Amino acid sequence: MAITAAQVKELRDKTSVGMMDAKKALVESDGDLDKAIDLLREKGMAKAAKKGDRIAAEGMTYVAVKGNKAAIIELNSETDFVAGNAEFNDLLKAVANTIVEFSPVDVEAALALEVGEGQTLNDKIIGTTQITGEKITLRRFTVVEKSDTETFGAYSHLAGSISSLVVIEGGSEEVAKDIAMHIAAIAPQYVSDNDVPAEVVAKEKAVQSASEDLAGKPDNIKEKMVEGRIKKFLAEISLLDQAFVKNSDQTVAQFVASNNGSVKSFVRYQVGDGIEKKVTDLAEEVAKQLG
Repeated sequence: MAITAAQVKELRDKTSVGMMDAKKALVESDGDLDKAIDLLREKGMAKAAKKGDRIAAEGMTYVAVKGNKAAIIELNSETDFVAGNAEFNDLLKAVANTIVEFSPVDVEAALALEVGEGQTLNDKIIGTTQITGEKITLRRFTVVEKSDTETFGAYSHLAGSISSLVVIEGGSEEVAKDIAMHIAAIAPQYVSDNDVPAEVVAKEKAVQSASEDLAGKPDNIKEKMVEGRIKKFLAEISLLDQAFVKNSDQTVAQFVASNNGSVKSFVRYQVGDGIEKKVTDLAEEVAKQLG
């Protein structure tokens, strides 16, 4: 029977195996999802398959640099305990180094990369899953390139729960690292207020214009107050306008300029951003065990 892309995706979501492995298992099982999972288990992917429906929202971020290329990645596990062990950390670095070397276009392409004789990056991840007993997934990555006149700055905070990667023109490695540290700590969303999309500004303006404390004020006063609040809003989310974390008397823009540099771009990853974590009621779980 013909196997659909939707079936392949469902099996991959449940087992974390590669696309071709999922398709082969579905072909062998005539499209039966449960049989396909059993086939994958028989082929040594049992733990990965059993863990497939769990939420991997813990983990670590990491930055690998190779010449004029750098990669920032997020690798997830189910618990922070596993994220802290040697096997996970070795995998984290291996994944980042592979991605920075080959620059895959997306996660699927990254998982298909060969990292050894007959072994893909996905196989390596599944192997670590089998060792740790927890689902491990490559959630996302960004590959960044720079010119010879530009400098990378990288910083990881709280044992890799947050990482940032910045590119500056001029300056120095020390300056770039200080900016990366600021980005990790303060979490700006854009380099400058010029980068903030018009729709984001419009939405904030609508919210501020509807503020109850502005009701009844003359339009000219109201307009000035809204403009002031928008300016403050932009300063809070724009890196260059933020007070520098190591010296609040100057902005990031002033700090960089004083060191003959300028910020070109940045990426910030925080583990679990946007992942809905499963909340477990311990008392309820214990009651179920005893019931």
